[in-house]
Amino acid sequence: MKFTPVFSTIDTQRRLLFKKTLFPLAAAVAAATALATFSLQVQADEGQWQPHQLPQLKSELKRIGITIPAEKLADLGKHPMSAMASLGGCSASFVSNAGLAVTNHHCAYGAVQRNSSAARNLIADGFLAKTLAEELPAGPSERIYVTDKVETVTARVTGGLAAGLSGRERHEQIQRRIKALILECEQDKAYRCSVPSFHRGMEYYRIRQLMIRDVRLVYAPSDKIGNFGGDVDNFEWPRHTGDFAFLRAYVGKDGRPADPSPGNVPYRSKDFLQISAEGLKAGDPILLAGYPGRTSRYKLPVEIRHARDIGYPRLVTEAQADLNEIARATQDNPESVVRYASVAKSINNRMKKSQGLIDGFARKDIAAIKDVQNTEFRLWFARHGKDAGLLSELEQVIAADIALSEQEFAWTVATHSEMLRSARTLYRLALERNKPDAERESGYQERDLAFIKARLTRLEQSFVSSVDQARWQAALQRYAALPANAHPAGVDALLPAASSIAALYTQTRLSNTAQRLGWMDKNADDMAQSDEPFLQLAAKLYQAGDQLEKNRKEVDGNLERIIPRYMQAVIAWKKSQGKPVYADANSTLRVTFGTVAPYSQRDGISKGPFTTVEGIAEKSSDKAPFITPAALLDAVKARRYGAYRDAALGTVPVNFLSSADTTGGNSGSAVMNKRGELVGLNFDSTYESVTKDWYFDSSITRAIHVDIRYMLWVMQELDHADNLLKEMTIRYPHR
Repeated sequence: MKFTPVFSTIDTQRRLLFKKTLFPLAAAVAAATALATFSLQVQADEGQWQPHQLPQLKSELKRIGITIPAEKLADLGKHPMSAMASLGGCSASFVSNAGLAVTNHHCAYGAVQRNSSAARNLIADGFLAKTLAEELPAGPSERIYVTDKVETVTARVTGGLAAGLSGRERHEQIQRRIKALILECEQDKAYRCSVPSFHRGMEYYRIRQLMIRDVRLVYAPSDKIGNFGGDVDNFEWPRHTGDFAFLRAYVGKDGRPADPSPGNVPYRSKDFLQISAEGLKAGDPILLAGYPGRTSRYKLPVEIRHARDIGYPRLVTEAQADLNEIARATQDNPESVVRYASVAKSINNRMKKSQGLIDGFARKDIAAIKDVQNTEFRLWFARHGKDAGLLSELEQVIAADIALSEQEFAWTVATHSEMLRSARTLYRLALERNKPDAERESGYQERDLAFIKARLTRLEQSFVSSVDQARWQAALQRYAALPANAHPAGVDALLPAASSIAALYTQTRLSNTAQRLGWMDKNADDMAQSDEPFLQLAAKLYQAGDQLEKNRKEVDGNLERIIPRYMQAVIAWKKSQGKPVYADANSTLRVTFGTVAPYSQRDGISKGPFTTVEGIAEKSSDKAPFITPAALLDAVKARRYGAYRDAALGTVPVNFLSSADTTGGNSGSAVMNKRGELVGLNFDSTYESVTKDWYFDSSITRAIHVDIRYMLWVMQELDHADNLLKEMTIRYPHR
């Protein structure tokens, strides 16, 4: 039996019983009783598992054909976990002992964009460093993180908290304890530590990561390969995208992380993945390791309905409006187009995912499915639960959370200006610096100064004053159209009139990087009394933003008090059924597994698990995003496939599907075969799978991966990256 988590997979028969409203309790009881045995037989390659949980899944791993011992997979100091890395938003893995890391093209897109200009457009032309000296700085905020230690610290975070604390008091005490744990962990400045919560605050783990600060761009194919199909094909299948790129980690000559410097040397990674050019076939097992961002599989039905009916439609509308402004403001200006390429790509990706969630919720009534599961849980809780009043308290704090989120959304629209955001960061930093470091808000401590400086610096490569002005003016119009009760108290009177916005941009000097950085050491009074208009505005808006933040602390503190009690009951319920439970994704290292698998998106349509280079030739046209390099078409026409030809397909595979459980943040995750060899990179999901962030449906949930054979073929046949092919350890079939 494959394992399923609480409030997740549910069988088809049960889904037919429940539509858009919750059935009467008697009907739910009858359905739950009649189908109890059947539900235990549900099959799903579901679960984003912490490495230490893998020994519990030993039989599952063995059943699908994974030959690496589960105990070895659980050890962060052993292959293959020791080769995994995070980019702080994407995943990567080391593929040589000289710090060479492979990730997705779209994860390295910012680095490519920052090194591009209209005259030297690396996005369109691609980039390959033939020597170490030719490698380019990835950017001031780029980092590579290697997790080397995870320890439970729940008792030190939540133990002994007084029962009578307000929500805000509780939250602030928890944050003080977390900051103390981080300070203790970061005595060695080579490491970056964090204390994320698991199971919505029920558990806390302290995670230590080696933080490499000198990251360089090594190789990225042209976007005609790395972004083939663009936003048209995003989240679609069949897919033909070579979404891969290479970075390199550098350290000081002593082997420790150091600030970027010409004298740094490649990082000697503890381990690296060997590559198998043998490939996979349908039904083969795969392991996938990376840093998935966020899932919401334990959310309540009311939270799902709010996201479905309000949250995601609003995000789509906002994103499309912003994209329209960027397009209008950058038209006929090639340099502006390059500067905003990464920004627009990121917004497009979020928008399409949000639209996919809307469509997915329309296709399958996940809220109704959760209603059924919620009813089953409440029936169990009525018999076994000992926490009187828990469920009514839960409903109250969730309602408060949703209500506050409306004002927080309005605030983000009202302040949608990169220049204003920079000014607000500077003003907040000045205020926080008046406090002892341990009492500052997270994000403004001494440990965060390098990140703040990097954010302020990188603005110069993704900012044009006229574009930012246009985006903000349009956002203020959208803000004015929001319901009045969503406007945060006191904000409206402080916002500039549309007629005065142009003057702010004309008068500001913060668009100059040296000027922005120069304010990092100034005090708040200097800023408020200066003639710098954005800093003056930041000072005026501070109290309103601070009140919103205090309200959030109150709500979060109450959530931190009640949700863990709820999750304890939920986990007890699942354990009574003999099912292990995994925590929602939270950007920490996770492992999932599955098989190479086709799927049927709807009746009568079946989609195979592989695409090939012939499909690229078929899609190719003279219009973006389907323009194809002539060299690729020539190689396909001549069938120059060499060692990368798949025996069964008779050609080079490009992308493939698996049943692995992934989400955002898993971009760039290593896809490994049963022996732990690299066979591909995760980069997307099918459109029908997007709702897996909320609910895992094994019949249609598929992750999309770029096949390692296509990567190697492009490197050899098109871009002649012989230096990198020699650097990596590649196992070829029949050699």
